[in-house]
Amino acid sequence: MSNNSFIAKFLRFIGILLMALTGGFTLLGGIGTSCAAFNPTGFGESMAPLAPFQWLYILFVLTGIAIGVWGIWATVKLVKGASDSYRMSLQALVTGVVIGFIHIYTSRALRGKSMPVDAVVYMTVLTLAVFLLFRIPGIWQGVNFEKGNRNSNRMAGGTAAILLGLMTLTIQYTMGPTHTWSGVNYADAFNTGMTLTGIGLLLLGTGIFVSVRNVRVTAGRRQVQARGV
Repeated sequence: MSNNSFIAKFLRFIGILLMALTGGFTLLGGIGTSCAAFNPTGFGESMAPLAPFQWLYILFVLTGIAIGVWGIWATVKLVKGASDSYRMSLQALVTGVVIGFIHIYTSRALRGKSMPVDAVVYMTVLTLAVFLLFRIPGIWQGVNFEKGNRNSNRMAGGTAAILLGLMTLTIQYTMGPTHTWSGVNYADAFNTGMTLTGIGLLLLGTGIFVSVRNVRVTAGRRQVQARGV
């Protein structure tokens, strides 16, 4: 498989997109866990059983944020085609799966349910499975992020930024069903920060698209000029 074939570009696009969404989802999940970690008795009987293990849930918050940032940084490296981008992605994903399943097991043991961390972990498992499939020799020959087309990688990065922006702007609605107690949606928090972050990501993604388009237009003009000469 050629590095610049349609299939190779498509697979890299999917890989970058999944990695970015997983990193963003993990980061938001870590931030979201803070409500239960820092005030487990403030949500009625649902979260009260976590109180004796508050220290553990504070660790889940910190590790969730750290792994999320790790995943996003790995995504940036994938887009740039850095030599250690794939290895860093695997490390972040494996760590996320391990910590995530510990989180799931602990929550189910203490309170009988573990949503929404389940969704974060399942997303991480999916992304990890895809990245492991990439290492199949025939596939890796084309997918190898280090040898990929930078412009197509940047398109994936732009798409990821836009999707992360939309996810950030709508998280209070999508996570509402699992974060509502006594009629109060506790996912509807950090509104100013989330709005600014979401808008910033949308602008970043749009800027990347415009930049890639300009590069392609400039390259096309140079080719025309070269042929004219």
